[in-house]
Amino acid sequence: MPPWRACPSTCARSMRWPSRPWRPVRPTSFADAAGVNPAKLRKDLSYLGSYGTRGVGYDVEYLRYQIAREIGQTQDWDVVIVGIGNLGSALSAYQGFTTRGIRVAALVDTDPQRIGTVVSDIVVSSVDDLDEIVAERSISIGIIATPGTAAQEVADRLVAAGITSILNFAPALVQVPDGVDVRKVDLSIELQILAYHEQRKAGTETRGVS
Repeated sequence: MPPWRACPSTCARSMRWPSRPWRPVRPTSFADAAGVNPAKLRKDLSYLGSYGTRGVGYDVEYLRYQIAREIGQTQDWDVVIVGIGNLGSALSAYQGFTTRGIRVAALVDTDPQRIGTVVSDIVVSSVDDLDEIVAERSISIGIIATPGTAAQEVADRLVAAGITSILNFAPALVQVPDGVDVRKVDLSIELQILAYHEQRKAGTETRGVS
């Protein structure tokens, strides 16, 4: 299992720890900042290797570098977004990508009214130019932000163009060949989960009153 999957929250929070050159951080302080207990912190970070010193703590700068290297943040990764509707446009403008080494390099769509327009300082290209765009810019990551009905066709075109990692925001499952990684983000399911927890809290409060 990749280290960042074994300890995603710890890795992410460790990357946000403020820079402290030459000042080691004790495990208890690091654990408090990461929102976990020291034992879990040591276990999670052990997936990355041994970067702490007994009795001293962690060298924050070195640990941050090792985490960044492990999760691919020591270089920039260009991505292409397919589907420049409301969601695709919002994703193209999201500033959080740049802090993670992700750069939106291209936007493509099938709608003639969108092709040629400028979104987030990027000219929207035709999906028919996808192969050329991916090859010219050495893009390996694609984002699907289309309606569900178009998701599989888009996935097929991304794979045919040479994309090997896909982030799928469309409300549909897509099938890809071996060697291609897909991560699905279903906002409706996430909201349903929150609604479920709200319902449970409401039920607990009702029982408490009675």
